[in-house]
Amino acid sequence: MTLETPDLVAALRRRGVTDVDDSTLARALYSSDASLYRVVPQVVVRPRHPDELEAILDVSAEARTPVTMRGAGTSIAGNAVGTGIVVDTLKHLNEVVSIDAESRTAVVQPGVVHADLQRAAAPYGLRFGPDPSTHTRCTIGGMIGNNACGSRALGYGRTADNVVALDAAYGPGATDVEARLGTLVDQHLAHVRTSFGRFTRQVSGYSLEHLLPENGRSVERFLVGSEGTLAVVRSATVRLVEDDPDRHLVVLGYPSMAEAADAVPALLAVAPSMTACEGLDSRIVDLVPGAPALPRGAGWLFAEVPAAETAAVIAASGALEHRLVEDAREAAALWRIREDGAGLAAKSLFRPAYSGWEDAAVPPERLGAWLRDFDELLKAYDLDGVPYGHFGDGCVHVRIDFPFAEADGAQVFRDFLTAAANKLRDHGGSLSGEHGDGRARSELLATMYDEESLRLFGAVKAICDPDNLLNPGNIVDPAPLDADLRPTRPRAPLALADQVHRCTGVGKCVAPRTAGVMCPSYLATRDEKDSTRGRSRVLQEAVDGTLVKGFADPAVDQALDLCLACKGCASDCPTGVDMATYKAEALHQKHDVLGERRPRSHFLLGQLPRWAAMAAPVAPLANRMMRLKPVQRMARATAGIDQRRSIPAFAPRTLRRTLYGSRGVPDVVPDVWIWADSFSDHFFPGNGLAAIEWLASVGVTARVINDDACCGLTWITTGQLDKAKAILERTVRTLAPYVASGVPVVGLEPSCLATLRSDAVEMTGTTLDVLTFAELVERLDLPLPDLSGVEVVAQPHCHHASILGWAADKRLLEGAGATVTQVAGCCGLAGNFGMEQGHYEVSVAVAETHLLPAVRSQPDAVVLADGMSCRVQLDDLAQQPTMHLAELFASKIEK
Repeated sequence: MTLETPDLVAALRRRGVTDVDDSTLARALYSSDASLYRVVPQVVVRPRHPDELEAILDVSAEARTPVTMRGAGTSIAGNAVGTGIVVDTLKHLNEVVSIDAESRTAVVQPGVVHADLQRAAAPYGLRFGPDPSTHTRCTIGGMIGNNACGSRALGYGRTADNVVALDAAYGPGATDVEARLGTLVDQHLAHVRTSFGRFTRQVSGYSLEHLLPENGRSVERFLVGSEGTLAVVRSATVRLVEDDPDRHLVVLGYPSMAEAADAVPALLAVAPSMTACEGLDSRIVDLVPGAPALPRGAGWLFAEVPAAETAAVIAASGALEHRLVEDAREAAALWRIREDGAGLAAKSLFRPAYSGWEDAAVPPERLGAWLRDFDELLKAYDLDGVPYGHFGDGCVHVRIDFPFAEADGAQVFRDFLTAAANKLRDHGGSLSGEHGDGRARSELLATMYDEESLRLFGAVKAICDPDNLLNPGNIVDPAPLDADLRPTRPRAPLALADQVHRCTGVGKCVAPRTAGVMCPSYLATRDEKDSTRGRSRVLQEAVDGTLVKGFADPAVDQALDLCLACKGCASDCPTGVDMATYKAEALHQKHDVLGERRPRSHFLLGQLPRWAAMAAPVAPLANRMMRLKPVQRMARATAGIDQRRSIPAFAPRTLRRTLYGSRGVPDVVPDVWIWADSFSDHFFPGNGLAAIEWLASVGVTARVINDDACCGLTWITTGQLDKAKAILERTVRTLAPYVASGVPVVGLEPSCLATLRSDAVEMTGTTLDVLTFAELVERLDLPLPDLSGVEVVAQPHCHHASILGWAADKRLLEGAGATVTQVAGCCGLAGNFGMEQGHYEVSVAVAETHLLPAVRSQPDAVVLADGMSCRVQLDDLAQQPTMHLAELFASKIEK
């Protein structure tokens, strides 16, 4: 019998499965993976103990409800979405159980992230060999599901080559599985020997070659790559290998990607110890500002080889030019470009580019010919794509600009995939080289395999999952490849509707650790709803309107509630998702368009500059009143501020009043104009005074612009966009003459300056060349103070890091002699976010991710924090004095 959702939830909980969620929010979050497909599940389950996986299978059998294992949700072929129970092991089943250095093995739970296993193995000088580009967030369970490989599989093998043992549960009703699989293969020995395992990247279908007697009848390796259709993994024992530090990166340039592919067989012949041979198209690199210089060419091979083989590789390459990259940081930067290939390729063309035909593979000696045929096929269908990938293994990744915005887009998608599969057959290739068949390619298996092979797949499925409950619709009895396509033509007539579809689900935002800013609330909670991807999925559903009923749906509030509007995703997301902007628009649609009532905090915290301007004449009195505890409590309650938060004090005198009183600006043209943003003017005038003092000490005259010029940031973050636009337009009109005069204009509060550089451009169409303090110093080439011996812990404001860029600040500090520790991530306050009721715990947890540990670890360091939010957070949580860069410079003036 099939159970209704409430009964299904109850049955799971009776079996001890406690983290079960059938909310609209959860179903929206898990309705898509990194593919083109959308399948809404009945329930989402996050098991806390491996035994719960058995309970889930029991309930599946009782309810006749399918089970789909999700991994990290980064599956590109649509093999991590399903209609019934979607199981996410990432949150709880993420333990590295043990590492045995002597046997070079590790026991891991399925939700362990690849990078976490690498960190655990590193102290032993070991590593897990395969390393997909998503290694910061992909799970070992997901890698087992897809037989993931990555760049260094050339040297270390595929996941199948590195699995020693699996603790796996077959589908309900399966019996005597291993013996029956052995018998099945023995009955078809000749066919299995000639049809499977023909080359390393033949991973489509079931890898029956592992069950051959000469291959040890390895059921464990056979299950790898079965995409959760045959068994559920409770734990895995994986092989570890020695990490070789003596690897060198040789970059080889060629006129085209096809000509780069032609060179691969010769490289493999002369460099038997090569660990990676990756292909990268110039159109991907062109999207990366500040990318390291590469040799002449339009396509490159990245060859990673032992030092002893570099000369042979260069000699055999036939490249236009080559570079031996010996600097580890530069090599890491190049590998990061390759790792971001999927996201970068998605935005590399005039039209949006999509997955679907993603990772076909051919024997390496056929690679150049396959790329030429593939290019001709693209042209025949008026399509384009940017190839890259594991050229040493003959595996090519590509994102293609399928015309889904047009009425016949889905038909073009179907026709092209069918034609590509037929052409691939001519080259003896595999539909998938590492991502699995999923919904995108399972239907096409009939073009790659004959009828006997397909019958064998069906027989295997019947042995391991007789009731067809494990991820049905994949590999055996496949769903049509154009069924369940995720809508890419939104119904809502909004720019936001197109923008939220930028998210392709590559999942960089769900990495449990990051050196960037994205995504601070996810790092604190590890909940999918708090990731950039999760929020994008909910907004995609909201603009479509079928599951999530528009912007007033509670699911939208739940998904956006913990978004700090940090703009980290605007720079860190490979596909350019800007959730801060999307959140502002969603709030605007809900409250201003649909008329839903705004919370009090929007009116009070969201209009903070207005109240600061009104309080300025009586700031000392206001501050004294706010020191009275009853007044504090009442003010917090009224404004929606958490009672554990301090209320920032107003400056006794604003920056402008301190300098000019009731007089106007002296009638003299300065060398530099300083923009008096609301926060520098009303809360931290010391920033401006220090800037003026230090600039004067090096012979530069600075004056503060005495006009009111608020950027409207707090109105933007609370979605009061009509008012924000009016404020910004007025500010642009005010500042434009100063900028046009040719005198440099500098902004001191990063969040306000970032608003001028991003939101003002989008909302008014005007670009103003207003500089950060560091950019000003560099532009004027001013002499630096002596910071020798000064240790600096620097917390770049999240908008500074994401929009403005902090590189100039770092160059100045290091150029002045300081030792700099740059803190990653967000401080956790983020304007009104950390002040609001209901956010305190997450705000503190975000601060504990990077900032507070960094400050505690260097108690004698100068803590540099230009942003008001960062300074308030550090004062609140650590009673830590902070300085603006201008204040640090001014402190070194000899007096």
